[in-house]
Amino acid sequence: MNRWTAADIPPQHGRSAVVTGTGGLALEDARALAGAGAAVVIAGRNPDKGAQAVAAVHAAAPGATVRFELLDLASLESVARFAERLADRQEGLDLLINNAAVMAPPARLETSDGFELQFGTNYLGHFALTARLLPLLKRGMQPRVVTLSSVAARGGAIAFEDLQAEHSYRPMPVYSQSKLACLLFALELSRQSHWHGWGVASMAAHPGITRTDLIANGAGPHSVSGRLRRFLPFLFQPAWQGALPTLFAATDPCAQDGGYYGPHALGGTRGYPTLEKPPARTLDGAAAARLWEESCRLAGVRFA
Repeated sequence: MNRWTAADIPPQHGRSAVVTGTGGLALEDARALAGAGAAVVIAGRNPDKGAQAVAAVHAAAPGATVRFELLDLASLESVARFAERLADRQEGLDLLINNAAVMAPPARLETSDGFELQFGTNYLGHFALTARLLPLLKRGMQPRVVTLSSVAARGGAIAFEDLQAEHSYRPMPVYSQSKLACLLFALELSRQSHWHGWGVASMAAHPGITRTDLIANGAGPHSVSGRLRRFLPFLFQPAWQGALPTLFAATDPCAQDGGYYGPHALGGTRGYPTLEKPPARTLDGAAAARLWEESCRLAGVRFA
């Protein structure tokens, strides 16, 4: 892809986008999309951070069309209310970027609905959000959904017998499970869209190893990963670069429906966007279908 950057984003005038999250990769996504002309909704749970993100986008792209909307992915009720508000304000949606995440809190925490926090926020909240926004997406112009996975998904496994880590909670394996689930969802959504004729393209992306606040907000600054982030910053690429695989999947005409995009160098940890081979576990179609049905049941949604 020849060192693709945000400068290569095609004009996005007339397109609408929702990006979950208010900082880090989400801010880079919103800034680049709004700068290319898209009307962007930054969706997050903290209004103060949302206002700061909107201000940062306006500073980079004066005249940009961008606003903040309240969305707590750890609350299925909040997800439903967000989708209702969006449907009241617009006829369709062209792009959904499922980005927001929590990473490896030391102790097991739960969402307001009683799900393990990482599974419930990183995966199930986005699953429910996509289902509730599907009617808008189906009315969009060449609509796309991009769901964020992670290099951690390579070591992940779906523990169907203990999805909520009630019997055994280990922070990083549970995080890896949530990100593998995100990848399985992105690929299954592509298949489901083809089968049902929804016309919605679905891609997955990951940022490699990138400097954001994800580690500090989850595992904490004194964790092993937090210390690496603080004392060995050269191991982490900047957020603008980590956002490139997502932006490529979201905007470039060459991005493949059902594709998985990540950085090109050092084992997918840094660099410029490239099409990546998904982990072998994602080839298990039966597991993907099982996770899809179980997630519909847990989240109380159907895709139609």
